[in-house]
Amino acid sequence: MSDDRTQDVQDAGEASGEAGQQEAAETEAPIKGRKNGLYPALSDELAEVMKSGWADTELRDLVPDEQAAYAAKRRAALSARFPGDRLVIPAGRLKTRANDTDYPFRASTEYVHLTGDQAEDAVLVLEPRAEGGHDAHVYLLPRSNRENGEFWLDGHGELWVGRRHSLAEAEALLGLPTRDSRKVVEELTEAAEDQPAPTRLLRSHDARLEAALAEHTTRHGDEELRVFLSELRLVKDEWEVGQLQAACDATVKGFTDVVRELAQAVATSERWIEGTFYRRARVEGNDVGYGSICAAGPHATTLHWVRNDGEVRPGELLLLDAGVETHTLYTADVTRTLPVDGRFTELQRRLYDAVYDAQEAGIAAVRPGARFRDFHEASQQVLAERLVEWGLVEGPVERVLELALQRRWTLHGTGHMLGMDVHDCAQARTEAYVDCVLEPGMVLTVEPGLYFQADDLTVPQEYRGIGIRIEDDILVTADGNRNLSAGLPRSADEVESWMASLKG
Repeated sequence: MSDDRTQDVQDAGEASGEAGQQEAAETEAPIKGRKNGLYPALSDELAEVMKSGWADTELRDLVPDEQAAYAAKRRAALSARFPGDRLVIPAGRLKTRANDTDYPFRASTEYVHLTGDQAEDAVLVLEPRAEGGHDAHVYLLPRSNRENGEFWLDGHGELWVGRRHSLAEAEALLGLPTRDSRKVVEELTEAAEDQPAPTRLLRSHDARLEAALAEHTTRHGDEELRVFLSELRLVKDEWEVGQLQAACDATVKGFTDVVRELAQAVATSERWIEGTFYRRARVEGNDVGYGSICAAGPHATTLHWVRNDGEVRPGELLLLDAGVETHTLYTADVTRTLPVDGRFTELQRRLYDAVYDAQEAGIAAVRPGARFRDFHEASQQVLAERLVEWGLVEGPVERVLELALQRRWTLHGTGHMLGMDVHDCAQARTEAYVDCVLEPGMVLTVEPGLYFQADDLTVPQEYRGIGIRIEDDILVTADGNRNLSAGLPRSADEVESWMASLKG
């Protein structure tokens, strides 16, 4: 990576400021050059050369993105929930990874859900109207200034990091009025002082705004905003369901890629599996939706095994928990447990069938009008029955479930809501989520598992080090459910046939 931009940012000085965040008036200051590593001080001649000779690249005749109409409905629901309040939802800012390098930016889920935009330093504002309702606008960084050199001397200028939409382009695409985000702190502070109204801010994404609006917000009010925005995503609209289906379809391809390359993983490590799935995620979408769990052998008993640095050995099982995130940031979340050499042993199949039967029972319990807890309880019932049957825990089954004794080997809940976040709607109230009644449009995972730790002396030796989970993404429909990830086989026979066909 070229490192000349580090000193160039300093050379720009007050001309462009850090990350283009100076006020518009300040960006008109002349560029001041200093000695820069391999280059001498910035000359007036070079500064003049860089100002001119650039083609007009403004995009015209743009139409709103397909998500724009859905985002407008979400904003309308937000407006109705908080009449008379000023609402501020930031996208977030870049975070430093090391020295002058940043982590890849991912805008806050709430901001993207309400706008369809993914730009850093952006802020959505809903300003209350006296007659009721809100006027919505979004603050965005404009194109880099070419006159003062910002576009090539600022380390976040477009010549370094790529073109961004102009404010006019963004306004057309988002269907929202746009403003210069370098003025957001000043303008929101003035609005809060000159036009008093309760102000609610989505916290933990933009420290500048939290500091500037500290006297005008309350932690309780801000928390109410966060909770509502989380619950707003509980029921997906038709466009969102399409995105989740696309994520699942791409994830099926990623799992297929992994099976085709299992021989390479045996020759290397779990890292090969991680890289193979990641390649598909980047080709088909934006990224992986969460850190892929590529757990071979006894690593499968560690629920969040993301080190992915272990051996992949024939005769053992591979637990792969991974999901592709679409370009619009909706993610799949799928798990399959696969025999590395393509065939289950007798014991592996017996344990696998128990988890499969538990998942079948859980999926069957997903339907409109059912409780969210029902699919978990149905799956746990099956697993408890098998554990009693195998003599691992003393029955009767009702006693096991009442005392939750099966949790030693099942460990986690059987599923969660899914959407833009892999554990979506996590800030929702208990009564709106865990204690809710399922509705059409909700999307959740069903993922029972059995995990026998390598050092668990309460189970037979041959069980130890085996972990199995099967997970699918289930849409609640008007008359039942639909498995969005049904493109991947689930039963033991289907898994073996599928793997054999890919190796052949």
